[in-house]
Amino acid sequence: MSGHSKFANIKHKKEKNDAAKGKIFTIIGREIAVAVKEGGPDPNNNSRLRDVIAKAKANNMPNDTIDRGIKRAAGDANAVNYEHVTYEGYGPGGIAIIVEALTDNKNRTASNVRNAFTKGNGSMGTTGCVSYMFDQKGQIIIDREECKMEADDLMMLALDAGAEDFSEEEDSFEVLTAPDDFSAVREALEKEGIAMAQAEVTMLPQNYVSLSEENIKSLNRTLDLLDEDDDVQAVYHNWDE
Repeated sequence: MSGHSKFANIKHKKEKNDAAKGKIFTIIGREIAVAVKEGGPDPNNNSRLRDVIAKAKANNMPNDTIDRGIKRAAGDANAVNYEHVTYEGYGPGGIAIIVEALTDNKNRTASNVRNAFTKGNGSMGTTGCVSYMFDQKGQIIIDREECKMEADDLMMLALDAGAEDFSEEEDSFEVLTAPDDFSAVREALEKEGIAMAQAEVTMLPQNYVSLSEENIKSLNRTLDLLDEDDDVQAVYHNWDE
């Protein structure tokens, strides 16, 4: 994973989102609704909801917005009918792409995702066609400037809580966990007052692929279209940015 500045990518995405916070808030709002429907509105008894709240705070969602989302979902739980769907395919230059969505209309979402692939000179594939190139991991990114704890102490805290790996970059620290251990590790860091720039279960590519300038333009076309789609929750790829 060395050489790929996750923190730089996070900052870039957040700068883009500052101009369109509605998109990220819509994504998190749907995740809150699904988490409440599946596990109830009390974060103390719903680890998935706790994780979504942590993600919301990392993306600067106001507390009152989070609370309203929980109350709305709890009061109208039967109306929450989003389904998790995952699409896989190839972008230009053989780039592997995974798209995760929450939708109330799978036909609409599938059509939009297929259109995004096609316009970027890529193609949707079958389930499993590229996911084997990724590992599902809990990933926590910590801004080095925001962390008052020494690196060694932070590493021991994370590993003692169940983390699999800890790495340092010039501007950040990265903690990786198994998906099932993510909540425990995140909560251990949160308890110690560690501010997290990103904290979520994600898909990490096993290898990265470089692209030509022409293919980069095509891939960005696909990524921009997916980013504009409110059904799309997350997009993972193995482009070496």
